[in-house]
Amino acid sequence: MKLVTQSKFLLGTCLAATLSVVLLLTVGGRSAELNDGTSKDAFYPVPEWAKNAIWYQIFPERFRNGDQGNDPMRNDLIGSWPHYSPQGWQPSPWTSDWYKLQQWEQTDDKGFYVHVQNRRYGGDLQGVFDRLDYLQQLGITALYFNPLFESPSLHKYDATLYHHIDNNFGPDPAGDRAIWAKENPADPATWQWTSADKLFLRLIQEAHKRGMKVIIDGVFNHVGMTFWAFEDVKKNGAKSKHKDWFTIKRWDDPKTQENEFDYEGWFGVRELPEVREDENGLVKGPREHVHAIAKRWMDPNGDGNPEDGIDGWRLDVAEMVNKNFWRDFRRWVRAINPEAYLTGEVWWEDWNNEKMFNAAPWLQGDVFDAVMNYRWAREAFRFFSGDKSKITASELAVRLQEQWSEYPSDVNYVLQNLYDSHDTDRFASHILNADALYDKRVGFQDNRQFNVAKPGERERAIQKLMVFFQMTSVGAPMIYYGTEAGMWGADDPDCRKPMVWDDLDYETESVRPFGMASVNDPVKFDSDLYAWYSSFTHYRLEHPALRTGKISFLKTDDENDVLAYHRGSESDNVIVVLNASEQRRDVVIDLPADLAGKRWMMGAGNTTFEIRDNRLVVTLQSRSGLAIHSEQSEQ
Repeated sequence: MKLVTQSKFLLGTCLAATLSVVLLLTVGGRSAELNDGTSKDAFYPVPEWAKNAIWYQIFPERFRNGDQGNDPMRNDLIGSWPHYSPQGWQPSPWTSDWYKLQQWEQTDDKGFYVHVQNRRYGGDLQGVFDRLDYLQQLGITALYFNPLFESPSLHKYDATLYHHIDNNFGPDPAGDRAIWAKENPADPATWQWTSADKLFLRLIQEAHKRGMKVIIDGVFNHVGMTFWAFEDVKKNGAKSKHKDWFTIKRWDDPKTQENEFDYEGWFGVRELPEVREDENGLVKGPREHVHAIAKRWMDPNGDGNPEDGIDGWRLDVAEMVNKNFWRDFRRWVRAINPEAYLTGEVWWEDWNNEKMFNAAPWLQGDVFDAVMNYRWAREAFRFFSGDKSKITASELAVRLQEQWSEYPSDVNYVLQNLYDSHDTDRFASHILNADALYDKRVGFQDNRQFNVAKPGERERAIQKLMVFFQMTSVGAPMIYYGTEAGMWGADDPDCRKPMVWDDLDYETESVRPFGMASVNDPVKFDSDLYAWYSSFTHYRLEHPALRTGKISFLKTDDENDVLAYHRGSESDNVIVVLNASEQRRDVVIDLPADLAGKRWMMGAGNTTFEIRDNRLVVTLQSRSGLAIHSEQSEQ
């Protein structure tokens, strides 16, 4: 999710630093103690598998339509904004021009940015099943699903039910509705498994067979207007058994014709009734319900074996829920699966400030294992593609060192290093719009100066170099669906276009909203970019040093925009040299004594190298890089 408003971006004071010596950061080992003296790593270790993860984020409604028989119908939209759909509504063609209004969208003058919220393209779980081979070939080892639970919206952050997968994601929507009608959602003993639920459980099993972990979005700060308990409150008022689940500002007076019923919504959004909290987070009632939900999806058979369940959670708007609740949630989750992974969406508080949010309080072993690492991405964009926000190589190294030093050492390996998501403009579009701020005035409807054109060769060259950095940096890389296929777009909703596939023919993007002039941007799967991503994911998987190795910066040449670093583990060593400038650079790097005597082999890059007098000598073309590795030793 994203904030409705945020505080202003303060560029602040530059972290001016020139590294004349090797800057060494030890990322590894064990962290010390919790505040009560308990060893945090003995009590709450991060999952080892998460250190080796390469994440892929799936926005289910827009990933792949594998079963057109379950496509949403008009009544499936009831309860979601904008709370109406014109006569003639129907699912939108997957391959259609994004900004072009469909026939049913032309019946009024509300425009693209209203109608786009009514669009449904039919993405479903069968579509994910059908493309698991694609993800495996890409080198993906962990899947993060945006919300899957029953909801009337396209994004599913407004849940109707937590204990069922959305019926339009499964094979039998009508049959699933019949099952819901037989249950008491307040009583887990009455819960059954729908066709959508069963398909998701099969998907988990198939992903596990392929060595892929699965986590899902937990949206427990707020629910939807159609959430079963909220519906009961609306129906029964102060007599509802669930009246204390929400913050009710005013009850309806039945003696008047008006409906005075009012409640607290997330950031004032009425479509998202906020779950009530006390000093310990979610109050009794919703707290118990969420506990039951955790058990259901983490151990579906209820036999104490978590292998048939999800492998963890991404927690939505996590910093808006009291940490005491998340501490309990962690205990529940780890009691079911000691290797479960918890990552939080923690980036709200003036996060674009130079001294941006400090996620450390959430990463001390008692709350989350990781956060979505927008902070890392911000610094990378500044170095590789920034204009007014441009920082030097040495500043990048210092800023990353500062970030890594704030977190327990093992945490740094499991942070989700992403460049884009469902809440930001697309990766390549962020490059095209230098200095654009994440999640702030980058939606095309709010900032019509944002360039929504197809990124060109320059932007793709920068993107490739940043992928080079992402796959060789400290932290677990995460790819937003379609970024590897060349997708582009402004912030939400334009970052949520239907996935571009290699077996489909797409209309050219020619239409622009607001009466703007037509364009000619072909939409096609970018096989070259996909191959680039795949080569680097597999290179990372082949080298333990890139997943769990320490990092030391070997060169930060500010004048020439050159950055070099070493990743090393007990059995493996990789040296990375990146030229972020627009010119060719001749680079010479003095190798430390422990690296000088090793035999180095070409790993990645389109150039050659030499080792002369304990120096690495390489010529790099503009916006290019080199990775070399030593022979791996037996441990």
